[in-house]
Amino acid sequence: MKKTYHRSLSLTSLASISLALTMLLGAAQAATPIVVSAYSSTAAAHCWIMGPGRVEDSPTRVCRGKATLVVLVNKDEARETISVGRDRDDAEKQPAAQTSFGPFKQALPGIEWRIAGGNPFAIIQRWRMIDVPDAKPLLVVSRLPPGAVCPVAYVDAAANPDADELARKAADETARGFTCGKDQVRLIGTAGRAAELARH
Repeated sequence: MKKTYHRSLSLTSLASISLALTMLLGAAQAATPIVVSAYSSTAAAHCWIMGPGRVEDSPTRVCRGKATLVVLVNKDEARETISVGRDRDDAEKQPAAQTSFGPFKQALPGIEWRIAGGNPFAIIQRWRMIDVPDAKPLLVVSRLPPGAVCPVAYVDAAANPDADELARKAADETARGFTCGKDQVRLIGTAGRAAELARH
């Protein structure tokens, strides 16, 4: 009888411990927001300008972002800058608005936002690095507020078949802890011609 009693007590204890661990694991997962992707566009239909004229003809436009953020697009000949802020003035003050990488480049309209708990913390955008006679694709990962907005990582999309996943991983692991003006932009994955152009 004693043996049976002790065995029963041991099984009950194990069940209690297992339940406690399950509850702790669930609480830990609930405390860590799941990261998801959302998308926006800098195409003219999703943007506006301050003043007369057509959006598609303007060198500067403000586009809808995610949450309370907007995207500022500035074009200068064959160069563009992309910045993000609470409004146009805020976006213009960010380091990203003055950041130039590579010689001639053009941003494609699609933007991927990395969001945790409803708060965007990074964007991923595909750029075309002009390399006569063609162009090379580059993914640029940038951090978002709170804190400054600036690029944190480059992924050469031609040299890396899994470029999108590499960019998401860089955004999730690097963006929130990156300090603009202090930390160096990281090159993720295999370096190709697009990465080489971005370094110049």
